[in-house]
Amino acid sequence: MKPMTGQQGLRTGATPLAVRMRPTSLDEVAGQRHLLGAGSPLVHLAQDATGESGSVSVILWGPPGTGKTTLAQAIARSSGRRFVELSAVTAGVKDVRQVMDEARCTVAIQRDLYGISTVLFLDEIHRFTKAQQDALLPGVENGWVILVAATTENPSFSVVAPLLSRSLLLTLETLSEDDLGVLLDRAVADPRGLAGAVSLADDARAAIIRLASGDARRALTALEAAAIVAAAPGSSTEGETPVVTAEIVAATVDRALLRYDRQGDEHYDVISAFIKSVRGSDVDAALHYLARMIEAGEDPRFIARRIMISAAEDIGMADPNALSVAVSAAEGVALIGMPEGRILLAEAVVYLATAPKSNASYLAIDKAIADVRAGRIGRIPKPLRDAHYPGAKRLGHGKGYKYAHDAEFGVAEQQYLPDELRGTRYYEPTGNGYEREVRPRLERLRALLSGKPMPKREAPAASDAASSTADE
Repeated sequence: MKPMTGQQGLRTGATPLAVRMRPTSLDEVAGQRHLLGAGSPLVHLAQDATGESGSVSVILWGPPGTGKTTLAQAIARSSGRRFVELSAVTAGVKDVRQVMDEARCTVAIQRDLYGISTVLFLDEIHRFTKAQQDALLPGVENGWVILVAATTENPSFSVVAPLLSRSLLLTLETLSEDDLGVLLDRAVADPRGLAGAVSLADDARAAIIRLASGDARRALTALEAAAIVAAAPGSSTEGETPVVTAEIVAATVDRALLRYDRQGDEHYDVISAFIKSVRGSDVDAALHYLARMIEAGEDPRFIARRIMISAAEDIGMADPNALSVAVSAAEGVALIGMPEGRILLAEAVVYLATAPKSNASYLAIDKAIADVRAGRIGRIPKPLRDAHYPGAKRLGHGKGYKYAHDAEFGVAEQQYLPDELRGTRYYEPTGNGYEREVRPRLERLRALLSGKPMPKREAPAASDAASSTADE
């Protein structure tokens, strides 16, 4: 059967563009260069059709649209292997056992007579139950099939240990903008795709890349939908090649195309407004700018990093839990990806924007670094120096050191800073949030360290009491 081309591919009922454009060899695969270098396991699988040198099964883990199915099919086609595909959504234990029986009997004969082995591609293996995954073990262990399994979830939690230990785990990365650009350009020019049917304007190309967020399938689907609209009767001047424009893309995907250049002003302006809104405690504005970044296809890892920095820089010790919330959100987004990751990011943003604010820790480390850079370093006091090596005692290292746990309140009167910096204060807590408790405690600690009488606890001022009530 000849592949559909040009106008044929735009007809209702035609094979989807993403399917037609699937690579027939590993050389055509866009992205995943870290897995396709010379001598890599995937290249070896594609070149060794018989498996005589020993072919290992692999588990491909990565976000949707990164090429898991494409890699499996390209391996089978490049090597001439028999390709069998099962989906965990529709297949059961009976289906798995049937494939294994065929591989053990009929396919084994084909392998011995004609040098053809079998690649079993199992999509969404994380949806398989333990019993279904266990049914794969005999075929994998005995080499009846070469299993290429795909999953969007962490295999450490979703794949049974015996199968995981018998397979090579390969992690796929989200496709870059350049990778998606290559796919779109190829789809427009390739006879298997839209050659002769439409052309793609630069702004439409950039818009599709942005909307795809690293997902090749989403990019090609958006291109095909926009191409159908562009090539519809009356959409263009007769005799001219229809052009897919940014306006057509926006109308097709039913989503506004935000002006957002990741290398330009929009990128820096939006993230600046986002951080300043969190710092300014305007939760609604912070969520607005978060939504703009998400809809523009901003890397969620970049957003998560900025949230973590804000937690330390702008909230700090006023609410020490803010950093834990931010880090947890970043780890969660890395595990589950988008679009669900938006919920975790939003929760962290709401927490940070509504938290009490303090940049005292941020200012403190900058002051300390400024002193070090200016040469205000000084010699470490002898009681604090290492006294565990031979000869240290002769140098007086460790002499006079007071063990804090032996002192009253667990704080010994002792000099920790070098002589040149004695009495220097870097950290000055505010009266906001948790730092309202830290401030009097720090004054008592500094008094104990210097041998001065401890200041008495004072009742909170009216403004502090009001602030406490507001925080609560």
